[in-house]
Amino acid sequence: MDYLNKNINDHISVFSKLIAKNKEINIAIYKIFNSLKKKKKILICGNGGSAADAQHLTAEYLVRLKPGFKRPPIPIINLVSDTSTITACSNDFSFSEVFSRNLEAFGKKGDILIIISTSGNSKNIVNVLKTAKKNKIFSIGFLGNNGGISKKYCNLPIIVDSKSVPRIQECHIFLGHFIFDEVEKKLFKK
Repeated sequence: MDYLNKNINDHISVFSKLIAKNKEINIAIYKIFNSLKKKKKILICGNGGSAADAQHLTAEYLVRLKPGFKRPPIPIINLVSDTSTITACSNDFSFSEVFSRNLEAFGKKGDILIIISTSGNSKNIVNVLKTAKKNKIFSIGFLGNNGGISKKYCNLPIIVDSKSVPRIQECHIFLGHFIFDEVEKKLFKK
């Protein structure tokens, strides 16, 4: 029971630090909302557990975030959902290009790129951020620890102040849900 209590207290401690990120979170809401109002789209990616979070958040926007709320789908493309493309790109080029290659194909000026990374140091994440910058695609980073290398290339890093991968990932999914919910309210307010 003490172990459970410690983990819950760690969770609360890390989550409470998100209050200091209020400005960045509000900018993310504003940027995503404005992009979608201009008929642009969101592109999202991550590795490992962060890839699963990207897939989860993609489903929330394509289908719906809240039961009982009927609305049109919101345009979002998960850059990691196709295993054939991932393995072909990794084999024929490099795994470090798996996201940037997809972004080059689908991303356009005015779109929003969301990257999810607990370390911020994965080469494929850094490369997709560089590609976004080159193509004038605004990037939002859900990052952990100190933001890693990605912090330097990301237009809007939102860094979860923790070294614990589980706590960082919990905060990332919360941020995705919270930001998407706020954008959804703005897009479909009555």
